[in-house]
Amino acid sequence: MATVVALHAHPDDEVILTGGTLARVAAAGHRAVVVTATDGRVHNDEDDRRMDELHSSTGILGVQRTECLGYADSGFGPEFYPDPPGRVRFGRADVEEAAQRVATILRDEDADVLLNYQSNGGYGHRDHIQVHHVGKRAAELAATPRVLEVTMPRELLTRTADLAHWLRLPAPYEREVARNAYAPRATITHRVDVFRYARQKRNAMAAHRSQVDGNGLSSLLFDAMLKTPPQLFGLLFGREWFVDPTLPAGTRRRDIFD
Repeated sequence: MATVVALHAHPDDEVILTGGTLARVAAAGHRAVVVTATDGRVHNDEDDRRMDELHSSTGILGVQRTECLGYADSGFGPEFYPDPPGRVRFGRADVEEAAQRVATILRDEDADVLLNYQSNGGYGHRDHIQVHHVGKRAAELAATPRVLEVTMPRELLTRTADLAHWLRLPAPYEREVARNAYAPRATITHRVDVFRYARQKRNAMAAHRSQVDGNGLSSLLFDAMLKTPPQLFGLLFGREWFVDPTLPAGTRRRDIFD
């Protein structure tokens, strides 16, 4: 039995980026662990229901352990809010200190694989960029054998953003952001088929009600995905992607343990 630890920035990232893979890992009898850097709260006066949602989501996916480092959400956009009273925004966290905390979990779990982020943070979110630095250092400290970086094909995102622009529909990323987001398809080393676990992924996504009930673009997209019929959802979101930075570009693997 292997142990996979997925390090994420916020509650809901675990299902959007790796939900199918975690469900697949758990279904195969392996141990799945999720660690989030933040509790999703930008301001201290917000309730903590996002943590309840996180535990509901990981339970649906079959994750056996869920931890949160407790940093404050740094927010996305040009304005970097000051730290809230008594807490540090993850984007300002001391990398070595945060990495030591993650490394402790990796050692406790005797982790075989760490799922981390790429250096560009996917789409440039400061918390996602920080996850890359913290996760990379934690894997070094804990001597974790393998690190895979979560990603998506950049070409898929640019086509989606262009189509949404011409149809005047909401898109997950602005066209300018999409052109530099995640990774070019040719550099992706692992393409994992998670079609069989699409229903679990969809149900885990639905557990994050706070992200559906809001008024922003992310809420509209969340709502649209959850209204997609299960079979169509599986076709649209039935694959997840990773990069093993130790493998040459052009490598093709179909499982995170390959």
